[in-house]
Amino acid sequence: MKLAEFDYYLPKELIAQYPLKERDEARLLVLHRASGKIEHCSFKDFSGYLSADDLLVLNNTKVLASRLEGKRISGGRVEVLLLKRNAGTTFHALIKPARLKLNEEILFNHGSLKAIITGRHEIRFSVGEAGKIYDYGQMPLPPYIKRKPEVSDSEYYQTVYAKHEGAVASPTAGLHFTEALLKDIAAKGINIAYVTLHVGHGTFKPVIADDIREHKMESEDFFIDDQAISLIKQTREKKRKIFSVGTTSSRALETLADGKKEGSTDIFIYPGYKFRNVDCLLTNFHLPRTTLFMLVCAFAGEVFVKEAYAKAVEQKYRFYSYGDAMLIL
Repeated sequence: MKLAEFDYYLPKELIAQYPLKERDEARLLVLHRASGKIEHCSFKDFSGYLSADDLLVLNNTKVLASRLEGKRISGGRVEVLLLKRNAGTTFHALIKPARLKLNEEILFNHGSLKAIITGRHEIRFSVGEAGKIYDYGQMPLPPYIKRKPEVSDSEYYQTVYAKHEGAVASPTAGLHFTEALLKDIAAKGINIAYVTLHVGHGTFKPVIADDIREHKMESEDFFIDDQAISLIKQTREKKRKIFSVGTTSSRALETLADGKKEGSTDIFIYPGYKFRNVDCLLTNFHLPRTTLFMLVCAFAGEVFVKEAYAKAVEQKYRFYSYGDAMLIL
């Protein structure tokens, strides 16, 4: 299975650089797998595609303000993306520039926060509590958003139901939901279950293997509680549909189908995969040649997905994290 198969054309101007002021005013491209029909709708129409006793599954991970800007003693600029805490106030991180010296001191926020480079991808901070470091950080916007994070991103790059801290990227399909829309969905007798999968930096890791089956996914921590598992079981028993919101929720659900409800998952879903816990998929538009795009192709078929993406480009949909959405039925 060749990497080149998962390419498509996208004009750069369609990559959304800012969120919409009203989350649910995004456009919604609806794909009907059974008939091959494609509809153009508004996200406000989303709940109309669900019925009573269907199950909506949301990823309630919370994005950490893990992007820090600092300076070397010499005055040179340093960018740090905190990926994971190793121990105490030492973190595994992406650090730019890569030429920083071992034991070099880095200053943040005019010197009120200091850190020492302890390895190529490791940094140790001077504060007493690791959690306080994020007080100095910004939202870790993806690299295709060509601007610095702004105050508003602290709200808009987070889902309204975010609860458990741990992600370095947002589960973006969920960004379109408002509290009012979720209440409306619940009032229709549609069940809502929450899973937690902490989106890691690997979500942006490029696939470089010519044969995609040789690609190795980075593992991400996840957890599905007993209440969610019970709702999934009930939905299956009633022969109702499970609507997965995003590729992250889908990966958690499919890991559960393998008999694992917590820990880490490196499940890689690409065409040929048979979904067991996902009947319908709500997702944003993804970058070409990525594992996220491959998952969508696995769910709806490469030909159909590429046709839908071509129509989205033609109709000037907004792409990627702050872009519009797609519902696959």
